[in-house]
Amino acid sequence: VQLQASGGGLVQPGGSLRLSCTASGFTLEDYAIGWFRQAPGNEREGVSCISRSDGTSYYADNVKGRFTITRDNAANTVYLQMGSLKPEDTAVYYCAATRSYSSVPRQSDYDYWGQGTLVTVSS
Repeated sequence: VQLQASGGGLVQPGGSLRLSCTASGFTLEDYAIGWFRQAPGNEREGVSCISRSDGTSYYADNVKGRFTITRDNAANTVYLQMGSLKPEDTAVYYCAATRSYSSVPRQSDYDYWGQGTLVTVSS
């Protein structure tokens, strides 16, 4: 059972990136998926999540309107499309999976975590 986060990189302010969270050994459709990030010296914070039941999505206020979370069940992958990126979006981004039916699960609810992918927003 493994989660793989990928798609990070260096992007200029105002640019876009798409992160992918791919599962092996289990079906992502059966899980709520969350994206989190941690910048140096900061605590890990929730960015976005998509529920397991009806696909309801949630966004932190500081990314709302700029990030979009989607599922591709055929590919067993969840994406985080990030646009209008700012230097303060620089962080290691992690995806995680939980069987919780909550629309916004707590970090402690997540059972599986990916290894993280670094996003750097800089000119």
